Amino acid sequence: MSISYGEALNVFKNTSLLTILTNSSIYIFGQNDIALRLPFILFYLLCLLLMFYLSKDFFKKQSDRYISLSIFMILPGLISASLLVNSAIVVTFLVLLYVLYYQKLKKHSYALLVLFLFVDNSFAILYLALFFFSLRHKDKKLLIISLVLFIISMSIYGFDSSGKPRGFLVDTFAIYATIFSPLLFIYFFYTVYRSGIKRERGLIWYIATTSLIFSFILSFRQRINIEDYAPYVVIFLPYMVRTFLHTIRVRLPQFRNKYYIISSLVLIVLFTNLFFTIVNKPLYMLVEDPKKHFIYKYDYVKQLALNLKENNINNIYTDDEKLSLRLKFYNINSGDEFYLTTKELKIYDYKFDIKYYGKIIYTAYIIKKI
Repeated sequence: MSISYGEALNVFKNTSLLTILTNSSIYIFGQNDIALRLPFILFYLLCLLLMFYLSKDFFKKQSDRYISLSIFMILPGLISASLLVNSAIVVTFLVLLYVLYYQKLKKHSYALLVLFLFVDNSFAILYLALFFFSLRHKDKKLLIISLVLFIISMSIYGFDSSGKPRGFLVDTFAIYATIFSPLLFIYFFYTVYRSGIKRERGLIWYIATTSLIFSFILSFRQRINIEDYAPYVVIFLPYMVRTFLHTIRVRLPQFRNKYYIISSLVLIVLFTNLFFTIVNKPLYMLVEDPKKHFIYKYDYVKQLALNLKENNINNIYTDDEKLSLRLKFYNINSGDEFYLTTKELKIYDYKFDIKYYGKIIYTAYIIKKI
């Protein structure tokens, strides 16, 4: 994976938690793709550790904990968050940390809640969930603190309400289905409803349900940023696994076959998603337009930079500012000696075709200025 434009912004221009994480890693391990993504891979591993400890309160059998953790670790949304420079995996870790603190000590960490205010805008969802949770448990202290923090968060960050109102509810459903995988998302929806009507409403249920409903409400008007909501729904997985295993075990063996078939289908889809997330280049052979490949914006720039360096081109000018910033990560700086364009030219000094499995996905024409 090459660095994307959004990731390059976090490295070179933005000032945020992501900037601190990426630049600290780059400072220690050098300016390369592994160092760029290492902090988020580490947060992914920490999320697995927290989820394992958290799941102890959900399952009596150790094997059930491993089943839940195994499914959690291959969720498409979680894997994507761990490989990309974004706040989702950091927020997931912090939410799990907060929930684990509450589960073990049976009290809320108000210090963590205040700290979250300075981490990411999406913690407004957590504050809102805690507000509803406090109403249910008649916790006046939590009610006041969560409401105040929610108001402060919204006043600092707000949410995007610009543009012409349009409905994106179907798009939101599709994105959630991508995060979980389609069959698992359907079961997620069912488990949220089932736990609600059976009054099995723990803290995690309030967090996941609030995030889900709030995202759907906003989707009636605008396209949402799924990174703000995904961390609060993926932590609901232990509920789902526990419900499914209970559904199987209360039935006689001869009536369990359809549930085994469903679980097999879910696992096949999850492992297929995992495989193509890791081995994604062959998919270019199946798409007519390379730009429609889901990983396209994370491709080709590193190879382009290598081609430029092999021809002793370390400074180049291009009209594409996004490309220029991405090349900067690979030490190809702006300069006046060479000009790069993707427009087809008949006369040029260099032509670089970036190919995957024999298919050209990107072509650059280089002209040496006189």
